Amino acid sequence: MSGQLTYSYQTPRGVAGALVDISPYSIDSRANEETVIDAMLFGMGAVVGSNPGVNVLVPASTNTASDFEGVVMTGYTQQMTMGGEVHVYPAQTVGVLRWGRAWARVVDGVTPVYNDPLFLVNDGPDAGLFTNDDGGGDNLAINGRFYGGLGNGNIAPVEIHNQLP
Repeated sequence: MSGQLTYSYQTPRGVAGALVDISPYSIDSRANEETVIDAMLFGMGAVVGSNPGVNVLVPASTNTASDFEGVVMTGYTQQMTMGGEVHVYPAQTVGVLRWGRAWARVVDGVTPVYNDPLFLVNDGPDAGLFTNDDGGGDNLAINGRFYGGLGNGNIAPVEIHNQLP
C-alpha cells in the first residue's frame, strides 16, 4: 500500500494565471477568440481581438505594444480532465489582468530577476509568453516588470502597470 510519506507547510511558488498577492489589481472579462483548444493558456499575455474590449487573441507579428490587454487569469472554476489537464476553450470567457501582479508564463530558458524589464513575445511558437529580452526589437515592450524570479516551472511573477489611458 502506498501513501503520502512527506508533508510540507509550503505551497508551490505560483500557478500560471493566478494572483501573486492581494495588492490592488483590475481584471476584466473577455472572450477567447482563438479557434483551437489551448491556443491561449492561463498566464499568457493577450492582445485585443477583432472586437476590442470584448475578445482577446494570442499575439501575432502584426500586434504592437498598444494592443496588449493583459495576462490571462484562471478563476479556478475550470474542471480538470481525467488526465489532470485544464483547458482554455474557444469562445470561453477568461479574466484578463489589466494591471496588478500575476504569475505569468515565461519563455523556456529565460531566468528573470526582480525588476527586469517585461517583454511579450508576439511571433512564433513562444507567442504570448513573457521574457526579459527585447528580441532585437521584435518583442513588445510591456508597461511592467518582473516582480521576482522563476517559481513553479516556467512561470514568474510579473507586475503590470496600469495600461488604461
